[in-house]
Amino acid sequence: MKNLSLLLFLFILVSSCSSQETTSLFNGKDLTGWHIDVPAMDSIPEAINPFIVRDGMLVSLGTPPGHVITDKEYRDYRLDVEYRFAGEPGNCGVLVFASTPRALYKMFPKSIEVQMMHENAGDFWVIVQDIEVDNMVERRGPKEEWGITEGKKRRILNLTDDSEKPVGEWNHMKIECLKNEVKVWVNGDLVNYGYNATADNGQIALQAEGSEVEFRRVDLTPIDKLSE
Repeated sequence: MKNLSLLLFLFILVSSCSSQETTSLFNGKDLTGWHIDVPAMDSIPEAINPFIVRDGMLVSLGTPPGHVITDKEYRDYRLDVEYRFAGEPGNCGVLVFASTPRALYKMFPKSIEVQMMHENAGDFWVIVQDIEVDNMVERRGPKEEWGITEGKKRRILNLTDDSEKPVGEWNHMKIECLKNEVKVWVNGDLVNYGYNATADNGQIALQAEGSEVEFRRVDLTPIDKLSE
């Protein structure tokens, strides 16, 4: 009986530890675990899939616009993303708490975007979800113009615009989603912190938004809420 109890304890301990292990959401070979949502591919026969695997990297070609979205939903995690603009600087983003597809401009899923646009990495864009930050008026604009749908002020500026590396070099973005809070670091600098988000779980998405971007790392580590 003692041996059985010891084995049960070890099993629980191993299971608890393994739940906190980092897993790669991108296997380096194909898009297993992801699906594509690119509206142009619905009706334009010659439209290409803008998300490819090249030299072990997940590449967003930028056009046609759309998203590659995880099949699974996640909550309470840290996401480590290493990315670079392959040529010209431009735009891209990581979407967290993603759910309803094409909820904004018949393109963007309901979510909170963590901006990757060159020299603006770490801005929040709210997409039919919302989030609060300190100094909200200063960073979002007049309160009467705030909103989460088309035509509203949805952008919330980050805390610093000098944390990115030069175009062509790899950037490390860390996004921590815990309950309804989102923290963002770029190359070690805390660049944004939001709270009271209107969601606390969902899918994760990467954008095709006009510029070619290479991703060599998309790793997820669960956060044990009991340890916070």
